[in-house]
Amino acid sequence: MFRGREATEGTEPVNKKLGAAMSGGAVLVLALAGCGGGGDTSEQLDAWAKDVCDSVQPQAGKIAAANASIQKETTDNSTPQEVQAADAAAFQDMSDAYKAMGSAVDKAGPPDVEDGPEKQEDAVAELNGLSASYAALKKQVEALETKDQADFADGLKDIAAELDKLGRSGNDALRALEEGEVGRALAEQPSCKSASATASAAEG
Repeated sequence: MFRGREATEGTEPVNKKLGAAMSGGAVLVLALAGCGGGGDTSEQLDAWAKDVCDSVQPQAGKIAAANASIQKETTDNSTPQEVQAADAAAFQDMSDAYKAMGSAVDKAGPPDVEDGPEKQEDAVAELNGLSASYAALKKQVEALETKDQADFADGLKDIAAELDKLGRSGNDALRALEEGEVGRALAEQPSCKSASATASAAEG
């Protein structure tokens, strides 16, 4: 068990960086939530947007909860074993959420716009790729040695760096999907507005 000064100065600052990186990554999931204004969209596109947004909302909640779990470890005097367990569970939840989103976009079919099939295909591939990345991070954190505080903290630094890199890249296809008419249709959906609010709370 690691207690006192060594625990707070070893794992906690690193896990705080991990939490910040998770928070940035959580916003990725909500590129689908749309940020455009109103406007006329077709009934088919509105139906597509509702289908996608209704599926995205619970995944946004899962992302926020995973982020909160990691953030909690920054305030508790947690042991490396506790941090490892919380982080591994959070990464699994993130992986599951992205996979579910990829399935939702795939199931919804292409949006009723020019290049809709290509945009849909690219977004599904991107979401599945993010799912795989978080699954890999889970394996990475589970492989860390928890008996030595310094070694564990070093391992967390590497994971935080990977998370930061993940948060800075990889959502081009989601942004392309939400451009123009699709973005306007998504922005009008109550469940996407709710998902955006969830992301803002996670980020803050």
